[in-house]
Amino acid sequence: MDTRTVRILMAKLGEGHESAMTRLALAFRDAGFEVIYTDTQKPEVIVVSAIQECVDHIGITTLPGANIEDLARVIDLLKKEDATHIRITAGGHLEYGDIPKVKEMGIVEFFPKGTSISELILWAKNNIKPTHG
Repeated sequence: MDTRTVRILMAKLGEGHESAMTRLALAFRDAGFEVIYTDTQKPEVIVVSAIQECVDHIGITTLPGANIEDLARVIDLLKKEDATHIRITAGGHLEYGDIPKVKEMGIVEFFPKGTSISELILWAKNNIKPTHG
């Protein structure tokens, strides 16, 4: 059984404030996850960072101005880099009608704006496992 701490890269797409992302990163750290926080807004940098940091999971916050094409680009880049073991969740600002689309693309789960941090952590503890030895 793998007892290694789960490594999560937290990133954002779109424009917005850092305070919510910082609170989220600290809450996940306090819950026992190893958090790599990046302020990036570019899919290419998210994927390179995730691979370099050997993360198990990417959590993306979609801020105003984010779009599903950026999420699709992250998925495509992970495939191109043979890193599909890194799963992705996203949450935040997207049109409600886009949520089924992002799940079809390969986003494991999408958490709408207003989802509590405790709900996010509970989901993560139940669903994110180490992918590297």
